[in-house]
Amino acid sequence: MGWKRLLLFIIPYILIVGVLQLLGAYIVGVDLMNKLSQETTEQSLLISFFGLTGTFLTVFWFMKSIDKEPFLNLGFHFHNHGKVVIAGFFAGFLTMGLSYLTLILLKQIRFSNINLLIDELILSSILFLIVSITEETLLRGYVLRNLMISINKHAALVVSAGIFSIMHAWNPHFNWISFTNLYLAGILLGLPYIYTKNLWFPISLHFSWNFFQSLFGFNISGQDSYSLVEFDMFEENIINGGYFGLEGSVLSIFSQLFFIIVLWIFFNNKKNTKPYVS
Repeated sequence: MGWKRLLLFIIPYILIVGVLQLLGAYIVGVDLMNKLSQETTEQSLLISFFGLTGTFLTVFWFMKSIDKEPFLNLGFHFHNHGKVVIAGFFAGFLTMGLSYLTLILLKQIRFSNINLLIDELILSSILFLIVSITEETLLRGYVLRNLMISINKHAALVVSAGIFSIMHAWNPHFNWISFTNLYLAGILLGLPYIYTKNLWFPISLHFSWNFFQSLFGFNISGQDSYSLVEFDMFEENIINGGYFGLEGSVLSIFSQLFFIIVLWIFFNNKKNTKPYVS
């Protein structure tokens, strides 16, 4: 049963990924136990790469020895998924761009500066790609996939979204609105997977959501990062998301609900379901 595999998976995953991330942090000179320590983009990238390596190693091991299936069966088959990758990328861009303009018009934020640093831009894009691949491989590719073996796919989606939101509960400035946003993000990212069993749309949307959120000056789930556009916030509130970022905003809730409804309608149209199944 899928849930039994997940129970077996927890401890090896924590140990392998934890050890590799500590090793990565040691190499780049970061104390992960010190919450006040500030990481550079390069340091975060290297630590995240060790986390990705640990995730791939653990999942590959379980897929081979426990699930008895090829690693690619997690949802890495790319055939017929080029268009959905583009759709996920532009969905993230449009959401962040329109949210930024909306907050400007509502006088929630004020444009301050353009801070173009090519090195930071490149490193940030790689970092967010690594993070999106890591989290989608783990949470949609392995956790949601196995939950769907044990329970109804919609119930599995609900449970996996809860796990996704709880994983971010220790981030700075976390509150009930950010919890709601992250829960909806888990639904939004997992909804295509329960119909297609493919990870490329969730990876693309996850990457685009984080990347453009950062470029437009917002914190990402409470974490500060390089921003191309810098702005001043007049006050911290539920409209602008405060220091948690746009994921602490009611704008993000409405945006995600909109995309969830669109995807629900799309995937429940039988004519559109078949071409996207791996």
